[in-house]
Amino acid sequence: MLKLENVDVSYGAIHAIHGATMEVRDGEIVSLIGANGAGKTTILHTITGLKKADSGKITYNNADLLKTEPSKIVTLGMAHVPEGRHVFPQMTVEENLEMGAYASKNQEKVRDIMKDVYEKFPRLKERKKQLAGTLSGGEQQMLAVGRALMSSPSIILMDEPSMGLSPLLVKEIFSIIKEVHRQGITVLLVEQNAKMALSIADRAYVLETGHITLTGTGQELLNNENVKKAYLGA
Repeated sequence: MLKLENVDVSYGAIHAIHGATMEVRDGEIVSLIGANGAGKTTILHTITGLKKADSGKITYNNADLLKTEPSKIVTLGMAHVPEGRHVFPQMTVEENLEMGAYASKNQEKVRDIMKDVYEKFPRLKERKKQLAGTLSGGEQQMLAVGRALMSSPSIILMDEPSMGLSPLLVKEIFSIIKEVHRQGITVLLVEQNAKMALSIADRAYVLETGHITLTGTGQELLNNENVKKAYLGA
């Protein structure tokens, strides 16, 4: 479905990603874990075209993403929930959701998807006329996920969805991720909460200073002694 082959990315003289090779198969949850500054967000930005790769290949259902405009990538069935939510603060909840479906010409379908989003996130329905900037952090994260779902994606890329949330809300966000997956959406999850990310992953990768150093099933990495020491507080 999604494949990266020997991808290199730089910021000027800084070589951020070194020969990254990874794949996300249809129907999987794949987690990418690593410390702050390891390059996790850079990989997501490179997949979605927000950052250009120096070399390598990224394909999604045989489409060459390195030759596809970022605005067109969403029409291929890929949605991105960015780090820090990035909701539109001066727009209402409903207007934010409508922005997620900007590429759709079928208004009836948009209304049906919005109804599904409100069923999944009752709090968003309660606050649909409220400005997004006045929502709590957890509600903004729900809105960011809901906005991504409005494009009816086949795969959703999530960047640090639990960042800054209370332990209770972290559990809720991970329940939402599992529910999204149950509905048939493939998930690529970048997350600092390694224990939670690995516990729901079919497969996972460890990124260290721009290098993918380990890969395996979520359970294998949970049981890996090096991963335990570095990321699980063991």
